[in-house]
Amino acid sequence: MTRLYLDDLERGQTFVSASHALDEQQIKAFAREFDPQIFHLERAAEGTLFGGLAASGWHTAAITMRLNVESGLPLANGIIGAGGEINWPNPTRPGDILHVESEVMDIAPSRSRPERGIVTIVSKTLNQRGDVLQILTAKLVVFRRPAA
Repeated sequence: MTRLYLDDLERGQTFVSASHALDEQQIKAFAREFDPQIFHLERAAEGTLFGGLAASGWHTAAITMRLNVESGLPLANGIIGAGGEINWPNPTRPGDILHVESEVMDIAPSRSRPERGIVTIVSKTLNQRGDVLQILTAKLVVFRRPAA
């Protein structure tokens, strides 16, 4: 995968990641360690707002990050966050196969640090049916190509 620098990016440019299949065991293991709430752990989740077992939003976010790092956003110096906003419009369920579609929304070269800029990326995490499970609007620090 070709790694991209600030000068390689354009507004509207899109990237699509590989996929990740999520099962009940992964959901429960993550929840036990990081978000131990009933709707992420138990069959009793059917009586909650989610109407069944649902992955933690933070689990969906972690999978999104891994997919973007490994196959979605080929940024030369890594994905370096400088802030953002996250929404979970639909629950992530056992059996979902996730992938991430990202779009460059804005590119702002730094005036005080000419070797970098801030790029705003919207990454949508979708399942196999095309349901949007997460929307992450992130401001990323992206470096310019080093002088030769």
